[in-house]
Amino acid sequence: MTEFFSLKKYGHERGLSAAFRQWRADSHCKFLHGYSLEFEFEFGADELDEKNWVVDFGGLKELEVWLRSNFDHKTLVASDDPQFSEFELLNSNGIIDMVVVESTGAEMFAKMAMEYSSKLIQGKYGDRCWVESVTVREHGANSAKCKRQN
Repeated sequence: MTEFFSLKKYGHERGLSAAFRQWRADSHCKFLHGYSLEFEFEFGADELDEKNWVVDFGGLKELEVWLRSNFDHKTLVASDDPQFSEFELLNSNGIIDMVVVESTGAEMFAKMAMEYSSKLIQGKYGDRCWVESVTVREHGANSAKCKRQN
């Protein structure tokens, strides 16, 4: 059976500039730092639509809105960060725009994007399409991928 795949990338140039820290790290990653993140979505289908597409990229506006609301000039803070109250204070004083997440890091951001985009694609296309993987790149040397489980 043939499977088809297409890729949609929201590159570093889109300005999805997010700050976070990995408080459990022993390295410098424990400090607040940020990147202009890149997200790449791989969509799959067993058959193409009437336009010969896996998905209509023009119909993914909701995905970009979600990315911007979670990663565009945001500070992502793990809900269990021991300094959580400090981040809340910065947020309430208008110094940061805080997004509370289960955990931080490219792997977790890929998981978040995978979960959101999978629901979105399922709602738009039913069982014809799926999200095969989501890759999040901090920069050219560091990335993480979340893949679909069959």
